[in-house]
Amino acid sequence: MPNRRHQPRLSPTAPCPCGLPGPYGACCGRLHRGTAAAATAEQLMRSRYSAFAARDAAYLLRTWHPDARPPRIDFDPGLRWDGLEVLSATDGGAFHTEGTVHFRARFTDGGESGAMEEHSRFVRLDGAWVYVAALPED
Repeated sequence: MPNRRHQPRLSPTAPCPCGLPGPYGACCGRLHRGTAAAATAEQLMRSRYSAFAARDAAYLLRTWHPDARPPRIDFDPGLRWDGLEVLSATDGGAFHTEGTVHFRARFTDGGESGAMEEHSRFVRLDGAWVYVAALPED
């Protein structure tokens, strides 16, 4: 029997959690499967949000900078990601080596609604965008 803990929990035809139009399989699912790479820091951030929604620990670890990567990811079984809003993005494009994305992610935890907001820092490592860390609040 396959190990369900590490398999994404989203159908390829389900709406993509990242908030962009289109099904998961044709949007962030391509990045999770490794058939496409994030072209921008924002696209990586959106795909990482979708990976949290899909509970895809392998993708999250693969796209985390090795100097900041945790040894493993434990998903909270009572937490559900409900929506993503990208508030701003700085640099992080085809001609950049660094970028930041400011976002708000909505969730439900044990029946209670909430939101988290973060300014994330991304860098290119060996040509691929990776997540470094949340920037400190001003």
